Amino acid sequence: MIEKIKQLLAEVPSLSAQTDEQLEALRLKYLSKKGLINQLMADFRNVAAEQKREVGVHINQLKDALQTRFNDLKAELATTEEDHSHLDLTRTPYPIALGTRHPLSIVKQEIIDIFARMGFSLADGPEVEDDWHVFGSMNFAEDHPARDMQDTFFIEAHPDVILRTHTSSVQSRVMEHTKPPIRVICPGRVYRNEAISARAHCFFHQVEGLYIDKGVSFTDLKQVLLTFAREMFGPDTQIRLRPSYFPFTEPSAEMDISCNICGGDGCGFCKHTGWVEILGCGMVDPAVLEANGIDSTVYKGYAFGMGVERITNLKYQVKDLRLFSENDVRFLDQFMAAH
Repeated sequence: MIEKIKQLLAEVPSLSAQTDEQLEALRLKYLSKKGLINQLMADFRNVAAEQKREVGVHINQLKDALQTRFNDLKAELATTEEDHSHLDLTRTPYPIALGTRHPLSIVKQEIIDIFARMGFSLADGPEVEDDWHVFGSMNFAEDHPARDMQDTFFIEAHPDVILRTHTSSVQSRVMEHTKPPIRVICPGRVYRNEAISARAHCFFHQVEGLYIDKGVSFTDLKQVLLTFAREMFGPDTQIRLRPSYFPFTEPSAEMDISCNICGGDGCGFCKHTGWVEILGCGMVDPAVLEANGIDSTVYKGYAFGMGVERITNLKYQVKDLRLFSENDVRFLDQFMAAH
């Protein structure tokens, strides 16, 4: 075995590599987990006890020599790659196709910018969450349908760990660790166990907002949402609020805007009603404030949430949600001028 090692050691100075691929091949042959050095270490277990010291010394010498030679070759290649003397600087440049921002990114950033101008700061949280922050802290009952496997992705090995179904979990984390006043928006990706179709997907994007302070009223919420709607869809946009129900707000409402295609006159897009739903909102339920460590007798708040895909559909009339995640450059190139 010692003779074999000496023979390999003599070959080390002659090892060479002209390209990164050749260098990687040398590494795999000699220094990788399945390389020659590890094979020798495996054979070393069978060496007689009185020879182990001598053989071990030779194996270490071979390993050090191979590593040194590999580092030298790597440095030589790096020096060669940095040598630009072979470039023809008189050659006519060729056009390089530039990418574009994704339409969801464009719209999400526009939403963030609008609320930032109204004093909202950004908040973020984990996509893999626990049941408390997603449901318990948001006043969902133990038997609420949203907890069912039909709606929520559960981590099989950890029943209490789930993929968040809404970014309200971020609001919960903010309330836990921040003393009011709180004014945040929480953009992010969420997951629901739904069949993928033109109108639904198993993952999508939300932007939720939360404002908590003394003396907050529903009027404050309405004014903020009206300002947002007109900033996003135009100064002539009208809004209406319809009573609804959400576990975490009371009273709750869904907000419609006047159809930005027909101007409220009625068309196929708005189903001839003149209105299009864009978000849900309401006053934060006192039970949610108390569950997250905020005194509901002192503070009040409002919350709202919207789907980024929904807003993007309204802005660009994209009728199939699947287009947003298929990475078809023919679709994405249409948004080259959108930013």
